[in-house]
Amino acid sequence: MKTAQKKTDMVSHPPHYTAGGIECIDALEAATQGLTGIEAIDTANAIKYLWRWKHKNGEEDLKKAIWYITHLIKHLRGEKR
Repeated sequence: MKTAQKKTDMVSHPPHYTAGGIECIDALEAATQGLTGIEAIDTANAIKYLWRWKHKNGEEDLKKAIWYITHLIKHLRGEKR
């Protein structure tokens, strides 16, 4: 008899978004409550890349998080990209 292996769902529950017992999507929803538009987008993307960096793209994801944080700061200051 073959041992049943748990199949990884790379679309709905990829391991780089489920580490730590909390799904990234749930954390993003909580973190962006009360935010709208680009503020919500930049916040969510920065968190997403910080969430997964160690499990997916390493330094590249950290640089992407920095990009979104910098973009948000510029937006808050009224600066253009």
